[in-house]
Amino acid sequence: MEIQPYLFFEGRCEEAAEFYTRALGAEITMLMRYRESPEPSAPGMLSPGSEDKVMHMSLRIGETTVLASDGRCSGQCNPQGFALSLTLSKATEAQRYFNALGEGGKVVVPLAKSFFSESFGMVVDKFGVMWMVYATP
Repeated sequence: MEIQPYLFFEGRCEEAAEFYTRALGAEITMLMRYRESPEPSAPGMLSPGSEDKVMHMSLRIGETTVLASDGRCSGQCNPQGFALSLTLSKATEAQRYFNALGEGGKVVVPLAKSFFSESFGMVVDKFGVMWMVYATP
């Protein structure tokens, strides 16, 4: 069994993929647009003019696959109730990725030494995705 996060960017999926490629070295391994679907979308499922938006994308980030979509292309990207945890082997790596993810976002917990880690912090990126950045002890 495998669990994979699936993120909905409501019209900003390609922008998010480009950001994660720069910030984390992500690689797009699959991308399908709504216009490429073998079946048409159900009436009312998409905003008009969304044919070129991302229906499904697969991103490889390190050893993890993250799935993503533009969803219904509502323009209201507001993920809540979860965080993605980025585990690194060195505090210097944690600092680099924390800074990159925080570009245009908001620091929730500044990156600092804690009782359980050499370096831990929480940041919400510019797409509203919460990240917990952690360097293993």
